Amino acid sequence: MPTSPLQLLQGTLDVLVLKTLTWGPNHGYGVARWIRDTTDDALAIEDGALYTALHRMERRAWISSEWGVTPEGRRVKQYALTPAGRRALNAESAQWQRYVTAVAKVLQPA
Repeated sequence: MPTSPLQLLQGTLDVLVLKTLTWGPNHGYGVARWIRDTTDDALAIEDGALYTALHRMERRAWISSEWGVTPEGRRVKQYALTPAGRRALNAESAQWQRYVTAVAKVLQPA
């Protein structure tokens, strides 16, 4: 029986988007698709949440954007990781590793 997509914990989306952009510039749909594909459909990002996060990270200068054209000729906004975004990703990743380690300790059998 297939499971439903997991709900994202607050603060998770930023680190997922930043990590996605380490592979190079991408548009919003491409970011969402990469996350969905990489997690075997376990994480599906809603458009509203994604674009809110992208705009927030752009205001923080973690990402930059520019308009481009897809190979199919469609106009899209491409997002790219900035040096400040890479630093934020490193900090957020370290925090997530501490969180995962702490939760794993609680879930381990006594």
